[in-house]
Amino acid sequence: MTEVNLETGPETKQGGPYLVLAFYLFAPIHDPREEVERHKAFFQGRDVSCRIYLSEEGINGQMSAALQDAEGYMAWMREHPLFKNIHFKIHTASENVFPKVTVKYRRELVARDKSVDMTRQGTHLTPQEWKNWLESDKERVILDVRNDYEWKVGHFKGAELPRSKTFRDFKEYASELKGKVDEKKPILMYCTGGIRCEVYSALLKEEGFEEVYQLQGGVINYGLEEGNTHWEGKLFVFDDRLVVPISEEPTAPISTCTYCATSNDSYVNCANMACNELFLCCESCLKKEKGCCSEVCKTSSALRPLRETNFYKPFRKAHHYNSVSCSL
Repeated sequence: MTEVNLETGPETKQGGPYLVLAFYLFAPIHDPREEVERHKAFFQGRDVSCRIYLSEEGINGQMSAALQDAEGYMAWMREHPLFKNIHFKIHTASENVFPKVTVKYRRELVARDKSVDMTRQGTHLTPQEWKNWLESDKERVILDVRNDYEWKVGHFKGAELPRSKTFRDFKEYASELKGKVDEKKPILMYCTGGIRCEVYSALLKEEGFEEVYQLQGGVINYGLEEGNTHWEGKLFVFDDRLVVPISEEPTAPISTCTYCATSNDSYVNCANMACNELFLCCESCLKKEKGCCSEVCKTSSALRPLRETNFYKPFRKAHHYNSVSCSL
């Protein structure tokens, strides 16, 4: 994996003093609630923001931290016998990209409504192996198991997007896929960081598909190692950045503004706090429409103020604002 040169600092990559880490590990944790408290204690007094979930299944985390604190966390994790082989995917940023420190217990790392045999996961493909598959003439089905709003701003060429918002939806899609595709035909699947594929690939194996592959480390890892070859657009991420390039190579938007249909890949939350809909909007239309996704929302009595700068940074909840009236 290509990582930031920590000796010269992250400024050598994207001009920022913070590291953004994405990581997960399926490994049995005897007392995940104790691990939650251990994490919280470690973060005390450190320049960190994060969203980390722990369960009996393992850990799933995204975090940002000042360089020294990020290095310290990675070293601290690797000192633990359970987490010594954890794989960190690293980007840089100019500030912390999560609103606060969130470390919680979750019963399941990936929400699902039925048990899945996690020992039957798909075969992991390194980014190089994934690229080789895409450049071969072998028959395959490429599945993007993310949400449609993630797909809109970027995806692999030729990938199919299952219309599924929940695990139950994907299970229904997998059953339908059996009726359309030979179960011996290779299935290649990917997601943002890899964790959703761990569960969804196991489900496909349970459904009878014999040859299931998943992109190791997801799109984040692919961008770090192979750039944007075979990728179109950018990547949606679940932090304050919202949409980022997967590599340093320039890439044109593949999505458009909701209002004027000009090329645009910037998401914003509707300023109507009762709506909060995520939608694509250019800067000009954002100002004109008062940050709202519809005419109805513009008439709301609970509009968040439209920022004069950082238009696209995610809005916070109502208590973060002194006034609910929109100021332009």
